[in-house]
Amino acid sequence: MPSTADDWSTRHAVLTNARRAAALVNALTDDHPDPAEVAEVLEEYGEAGTVAVTPQDVAEMRTAAVRLREVFAATDADGAATALNRLLREHTGPLRLTSHGGDSPWHPHIDRDDDAPWGEWLLASSSMALAVLVWDRQRPPGRICASPSCSDVFINQGSGPDRRYCSRRCATRERVAAHRRQAADGG
Repeated sequence: MPSTADDWSTRHAVLTNARRAAALVNALTDDHPDPAEVAEVLEEYGEAGTVAVTPQDVAEMRTAAVRLREVFAATDADGAATALNRLLREHTGPLRLTSHGGDSPWHPHIDRDDDAPWGEWLLASSSMALAVLVWDRQRPPGRICASPSCSDVFINQGSGPDRRYCSRRCATRERVAAHRRQAADGG
């Protein structure tokens, strides 16, 4: 069992897994993602030990990320559920509990094996987390940034109106651009 210093419950929380999915989709969007940067994201979101991903792993994860992007592109709960149901049906195994041979507390997995390839793991674990968010909130779990100059995805959580932008930086950039357009038009 991990030590109590290891905050397992936070590391494996649904929202953390969903945010990890968004971070990985963003990291894998580049035409040639750097395996070291992908490993850094995995470590940042709690993968134990030193994470080593090969260029082949990254290629498989990139394919998974493209499929997951469909969930973030959904504009309503029905669209998100349809995309997730397709991913769950075509790319996951049955729900099972694992403790990774006693190295962690029991938790759910829907990849086919504890040693599943990174791409399969990414698609399965992300689909499960995103499905729980749709179930819990009855709306899409996230979206693609509304800024034309940004293609990042993000998890849209919290009370209040839905966010349109992935970050304050993108929101500010678009607000300033709109202000400049309005000023140039004489308005």
